[in-house]
Parts: sequence; structure tokens; C-alpha cells
Amino acid sequence: MNEGAGGLGRLGTVVGAIAAPTSLVTALLYYFGYYHAYWFFAYFRVNSTVLGFGTADYLMRSLDALWVPMTVTATAGLLAFWGHDLLRHRLATGMRPPVLRYAIPTLTGLGFLLALGGLWSTFTTTFLNHRLALAPLSLSVGVTLLAYALHLRRTIAANATAPDDHADNQSNPDGHNDDSTAPSDTDDTDSTPNSGSPDTATARPAARPEWAALAEWAVVFVLVGLGLVWAANDYAASVGVTRAQRFVAGLANYPSAVLYSERSLSISAPGVRETRCGGGKAAYGYRYDGLALILQSGNQYVLVPYRWTRADGVALVIPRNDSVRLEFGPPPSSLPGPAQHPAC
Repeated sequence: MNEGAGGLGRLGTVVGAIAAPTSLVTALLYYFGYYHAYWFFAYFRVNSTVLGFGTADYLMRSLDALWVPMTVTATAGLLAFWGHDLLRHRLATGMRPPVLRYAIPTLTGLGFLLALGGLWSTFTTTFLNHRLALAPLSLSVGVTLLAYALHLRRTIAANATAPDDHADNQSNPDGHNDDSTAPSDTDDTDSTPNSGSPDTATARPAARPEWAALAEWAVVFVLVGLGLVWAANDYAASVGVTRAQRFVAGLANYPSAVLYSERSLSISAPGVRETRCGGGKAAYGYRYDGLALILQSGNQYVLVPYRWTRADGVALVIPRNDSVRLEFGPPPSSLPGPAQHPAC
């Protein structure tokens, strides 16, 4: 019996009974979407919690944050499963590849170093913390290598101590001993094997209790899972910042958002022009040009000036109500000559 597979299957049953898979996946997607949004708007110095994002908003953003990590993890996992299946088949047929003599100690040593580096990086700053997702991946990969090396050792040990019934049946097809080895009917003492003697019986290690295998896989699952969540969290934050930088780099190509307001909003951002409309008699008495809309979420508009810079740029969070309206036009880059600010 494969204790590792049995313990892993039992652990999956226990986890499934405690937390529904759909709820767990939704919670993780919400978490990564939250950090993606947080760091995207933090680049513009806006706290994303004031924008009223809903669950659907965070779930949509999580796809952008998890696309690369999920693709890489799935590909690596598939290759690992195929390689393990090939190795398992060779071990089952009695063939032990010579490379295992060096592979198991190598996996053990490398896994120990990686796991130690990842754990150390959780409590203090190391060189691993200065590279994107390197510290959490070190933890996850290190624990995985240690667990797999131990699994290989147990599999080889189990194959070595298993009784070779197949060889016994081939040597004696009829299931009987020949005359030269048959016990004498009168020699009862010599024909009775001494089961307690190591010289007459093969010593086999006692099977581990189920709770030990379950606890071991639970610890491995927690450490590897936390490392992957940590890595995905760092990547989500990096993607959020990168998307904000790309937005700023392409501002000149975004449609212009002309903001009309019933009252003066006293916007003094660089490149934003205020124009008074209709001598104070128009429904919307003030117009603001030179803005681009980042998004509308809940009851908020988030706009930035076309001349936004990281050094001194400001972002505008305008309540969405009947006192303001937006009018969209072509981006400044598509207009011939200098940008014009028409009257109301």
C-alpha cells in the first residue's frame, strides 16, 4: 500500500469536508484581486478602499494577477507528474535507475537549503527578498523536494523488503519443495521456523499509522501552499504597479474626458483648464479639460491629468451624481496641432 498516496487522499477528503472548494477558490481570487487593485491605485496615490470595489471587480482583476503564476505552476506540475509516473513504473518492474544513487541525496540537500532560505526570509530580510517572489518560491520548492526525496526513499525501502513471491513460485511451479529441502515428518522441531529470530525471518518495518501520514502531508501542504500564496501575492502587487506604469505611458492615446460640473471644483492640477460656461446660467456652469478617466467604480470617477507624472501628479476622485457629467472625445495625440480647449 502506498502510504503517501493514501495520506494525501485522506487529507483531500478532510480539507474538502471543512472548506468547500468553490468557496476557497473564490476567497483566493478575491485576495489576489484586492492586492492587484490596491497597488495599481497606490501608484496614483489613491487608496483603493475608497472606490467601492465589489466582489466582481476583484475577481476580474485577479485573472490578470494569476495568469502567469497559474500557467507556470500547472506546466511544472504536469512535467513533474509525468516524470514521477515514468520513475514509478521502472521501480515497480524492479529496475532501479543508477541516477537515483545521486539524485536522492542531491534532492535532499538542495531541498533543505531552499526550504531553510525561504523560512529564514519570512523572519528577516535576506538577499532572496530583493527578487520578485524568490523567497516564497524557495520555500515551496524546497519543501516539495524534501517531501519527494523522502517519498523515493520509502518507496525503494518498501520494494527492497517486500517478499519475492513471484520468484518463489517460479523456482517451485507446483508449490512444493523438492526432496532435498523437504522437512522430515519426524523432525518437528527443525521444521518449525522461529518467527522471532532475525536469522530465519526477514525483518520488515512496521507500517506507519494513518494519522502520521495525514499529519505529514498536512504540514507539507500548508508550507507549500503558503509559499505559493506568498509568491502570487508579490506577483499580483508587481502586476498592479506595472499596469499603472503602462497606463501612464499611454495616457496621450486615451480618450479625453471633459468634466462638467454645476459648481466650481477648484481643480488646479497641471494641464487642467477650468472654463466657466453660459455666464453662470448653464445647467453645468463649469467645464474641465485635460483629463483622462482611469475607471468608474461604484459611485466614484477616478481621473488623472494628461500631464500626470509620478513626481507631482495628482489623481481626482469625483463622486458620481447628477451634479457632474462626463463627455468623451478624441485623445490629444489624434488632434492636429496643439490641443484646443473649445468654449462651452
